[in-house]
Amino acid sequence: MAALIDAIDIKRKMYFEFENAPYYCLDVEVSTPTARGGQTLVRLKMRNLLTRAVFDKTFKASDKFKEPDLETVEASYLYSDNDGSHFMDQESFETITLANDKLGDALEFLLEGAIIKIDKFNGNPIGLQLPEKVELAVAYTEPGVRGNTASGAVTKHAKLETGLEIRVPFFVEVGDKVKVYTETREFAGRA
Repeated sequence: MAALIDAIDIKRKMYFEFENAPYYCLDVEVSTPTARGGQTLVRLKMRNLLTRAVFDKTFKASDKFKEPDLETVEASYLYSDNDGSHFMDQESFETITLANDKLGDALEFLLEGAIIKIDKFNGNPIGLQLPEKVELAVAYTEPGVRGNTASGAVTKHAKLETGLEIRVPFFVEVGDKVKVYTETREFAGRA
């Protein structure tokens, strides 16, 4: 049986199970009453890993949660179709299919063969973790025009090979490989 975790012991970046769903703790706030006999309350900002919904909920310090049956496996991106996106588990070489609603905007960062991490809950895939940065080629960008820097506009619009659109420095040209932060969608440098 899985170990039980008291609400008071939950910290940021911890995983726990609540109402038969896995959650990730984004923030914790503990309220200790000054009156005698008052209950200590724990307010959690948490993300449901199945629905991706984020919300706040308050629990008593003594409330207990199960540890979720979570597993993370490395997989490579194969392709996407009407059934979802398909990945190959790097250990068992099984094909894992994730429905499009579980991906969010991740396809804008994925190229064939890209290695990512897939989260599984009770053995079923529930989502994926992208690396901090990805390398993508610039498919289209306006040419850098001399004198554009006078107005402080040192960036220009670029469309990458996956369809992702970002701002890049004016010296970046079509065909250049650039690094992009997956969380902020910002230019991170040349590859």
